[in-house]
Amino acid sequence: MARFVKSEKGYEASVTADWSAVKKGIKKVRSEATTPKKVPTSVALDPKFVSDLKKEAQQRGIPYQVLMRMFIIEGFQRMKKAG
Repeated sequence: MARFVKSEKGYEASVTADWSAVKKGIKKVRSEATTPKKVPTSVALDPKFVSDLKKEAQQRGIPYQVLMRMFIIEGFQRMKKAG
């Protein structure tokens, strides 16, 4: 692996960058840093249900925890609409 030092012949200090992309990246990181973190919880479920949930999640190509969170959020939103 070649190593270059500024004083060596062949060293070229030409760096180009898309600064607008860099600024967008910085904004994204800042917004992610201000997004509230999720609170871990624990729920006891029947092993058969968890197995079925994992199979369904695998068919959808997502982690089963994400599928579980989707069900909880959607169910809660429906419950709020129903009153």
